[in-house]
Amino acid sequence: MRKASLGTIFLTIFLDLLGFGLVIPFLPGFARHLGASDFVASLTGAVYSLMQFLLVPMWGRLSDRIGRRPVLLTSIAATAAGMVVLGFSNTLFLLFVARVWTGAATANIAVAQAYIADVTSAENRARGMGLIGLAFGLGFILGPFFGGELARVPIFGREGALPAFVAAGLSVVNLILALGFLPESLPASVRAGAGAAGALGRGGVGGAPPTATSRRSVLSLRGLRAAISDPDVGRALVVNFLVVFWFAGMEQTFRLFTDDAFHMSAAGTGRILGLVGITAAIIQGGLIGRLSRRFGEVRLLGAGLLLQTGGFSLLGLSSHLSAGGRTVLAGSAMLIAAGSGLVSPSVSSYVSRRAARDAQGVTLGSLQSLSALARALGPAAGGLLYQTISPSTPYYAGALGMLLAAFLTLGMHPASSAPGPATVG
Repeated sequence: MRKASLGTIFLTIFLDLLGFGLVIPFLPGFARHLGASDFVASLTGAVYSLMQFLLVPMWGRLSDRIGRRPVLLTSIAATAAGMVVLGFSNTLFLLFVARVWTGAATANIAVAQAYIADVTSAENRARGMGLIGLAFGLGFILGPFFGGELARVPIFGREGALPAFVAAGLSVVNLILALGFLPESLPASVRAGAGAAGALGRGGVGGAPPTATSRRSVLSLRGLRAAISDPDVGRALVVNFLVVFWFAGMEQTFRLFTDDAFHMSAAGTGRILGLVGITAAIIQGGLIGRLSRRFGEVRLLGAGLLLQTGGFSLLGLSSHLSAGGRTVLAGSAMLIAAGSGLVSPSVSSYVSRRAARDAQGVTLGSLQSLSALARALGPAAGGLLYQTISPSTPYYAGALGMLLAAFLTLGMHPASSAPGPATVG
């Protein structure tokens, strides 16, 4: 395992998520300041995730053909440019251009995973992939907190520009480090083979299969059909979609809600989101392993979904309380985070353990693709409900969605009773 290379990959993903988190506390409010409706303001998150959903497979296939290093360097540089545009945005058009561009640039998770697979041995693979999860967690914990604090400092006469410029600066530092410490991980002979494999379709060179990233598509319907051939896996995929969908809708309307209901600053919103990240990290980093061994994934799924049902309900209720509303707001956010900390790893573990050995890749790929689609659609649904009905409606709807997901877990078989091999046609 090349420690310098893995450290740079960790930094790449961490800074991607840190930059994403830095702008969460102020971006929807800033879009509203520029004249956006509540629905349009929520789309600043939707278009970012949509570009990632569409372009993750493109970056992956391109890295198979020309190498991981040039693709990663390009994506880091493009991220820096997008954040600069975001910092200077003074119209809705420029704001959305920046979000579309940055979403496309940061769709490099498949390349980062492929790089780790290139430079780790089989016995160290899980530890290497774990760096990505750690980078995600730290980025979401630190990003909103520091983004909210930085948004308090006006640049060019307005609040919110500084977090974008800081994110751009971090990307420049990341680019410099990558230029010096990120060697190419994919040999030229393998790159040539990947190109030939693409020309030959499903077959590889000399009988070797194409690389993992070359097989990825936005959402493979054939792979999805294979994944849901086990009804329990199909239920788990629906549960995960519902959870990610409503969580993303909450995330992108939360700043509007704290402003409208509590007149809270971007900094105050960032502190609550930071608390959300810390709560989820405690569950995922310190408790989930022991809880899973004791209770199993299905029970943890049910418990986490009920926690989220309560959290979303209290979040919607918090705006109607004359006293203690902010306390209920913070408590509801922590309940949602705790539930998410139980649900997210439990779904991944359950799907992986239930899937047949010869269908692991396609099943987990379907899980990731559906999650990306949910992150793209959820903010739009949340924003539409927020604008057309009431600010509390997205959260009450989210509570119903979590309750439905909890109902779907009833009768799911334990992960240990996995089916035998299945053929992916």
